[in-house]
Amino acid sequence: MSTLEIKDLHVSIAVDGGTKEILTGVDLTINAGETHAIMGPNGSGKSTLAYAIAGHPKYEVTSGEILLDGADVLAMTVDERARAGLFLAMQYPVEVPGVSTANFLRSAATAVRGEAPKLRTWVKEVKTAMADLEIDAAFAERNVNEGFSGGEKKRQEVLQLSLLKPKFAVLDETDSGLDVDALRVVSAGVNRYREGGETGVLLITHYTRILQHIHPDVVHVFAGGKVVESGGPELADELEKNGYVRFTQPASV
Repeated sequence: MSTLEIKDLHVSIAVDGGTKEILTGVDLTINAGETHAIMGPNGSGKSTLAYAIAGHPKYEVTSGEILLDGADVLAMTVDERARAGLFLAMQYPVEVPGVSTANFLRSAATAVRGEAPKLRTWVKEVKTAMADLEIDAAFAERNVNEGFSGGEKKRQEVLQLSLLKPKFAVLDETDSGLDVDALRVVSAGVNRYREGGETGVLLITHYTRILQHIHPDVVHVFAGGKVVESGGPELADELEKNGYVRFTQPASV
């Protein structure tokens, strides 16, 4: 069973006149078969963690480790991380003009699997995955995310997840901008990915509504650039009721 370990991770970004530390010592371990939810206020560093795992060049890891089955993720290029089994569903998926969704998906699958999927079985695989996510088959010939609505872009992210089948998926606010129907469809797609029990999910969100569909094993509160408390699903209910005040306000003397 695979394991993703994050040990005392510190990450900074460049700002005018120097650098700013965003992550201040993140410790987190996710095992295959587990779903971990990270909740926290805006600016706490949740998305920074996602992009640091994926290898975004804007985010400089100044100390700490990210290990995938013991292998040093930080020593890998972005594409090597993807081939090793890491996947990021972005909060704001980018448009890729001039590249059709069909070509993009097959190229990605070829890179991850190490060989091009057989065309006949691949076409059936894509059609089935698109139907499960209620994506019109015509979208396969459209350029990646170009002119797509927010909900359509999020479905495309989960479509990639279902076809690439990574060891670990980091979902960065996948629920943002979704109406109730799109949330149901997207969540069902993530749950199908989890069914085998051999994959792990790190779900970053502000709200508990997605947790009503994708049930986490562990909930972490993120504040000040690190995990400040962890618990079961009941912790998410507390956050929904009381907010993040007790984690963000200075302790009274």
